[in-house]
Amino acid sequence: MNFESLWFAILLSAVATEALGMLWYSPALFGRAWARLSGLTDEALVAQKAKGMAKSYLLAFLGAFVTAFVLSYLFVYLNVATFVGGLELAALLWFGLIAPVMLPSVLWEGKSWLLYSINALYYLMALFLTALILTAWL
Repeated sequence: MNFESLWFAILLSAVATEALGMLWYSPALFGRAWARLSGLTDEALVAQKAKGMAKSYLLAFLGAFVTAFVLSYLFVYLNVATFVGGLELAALLWFGLIAPVMLPSVLWEGKSWLLYSINALYYLMALFLTALILTAWL
């Protein structure tokens, strides 16, 4: 396994994660519920769009890129080369690192369990998607 050969897969994973986010948080899936549970009105969403979202999308893309980079490094370091192994590692990282770190939003910030679930499950799906792309390249 060669880490240097994964750069295109890392880039593709970041793009795919952004596409997933656009779909996940769209009105077709969870966007309406997410906005309502987040306390965002239609007016606030329109104002965000009018203000420009390029910076937000760029920062989200960079976050997805870093996630794919770190996951690819772990795949090489741990010699993960199968779809099942990739999904297993992604699930473990989500269960051990992402899901627990997001819990304070419910416990201390008063956010709902449904909002937590929408956001946390997005990250699980994003990790699964990244794992599938990376293992396809290995």
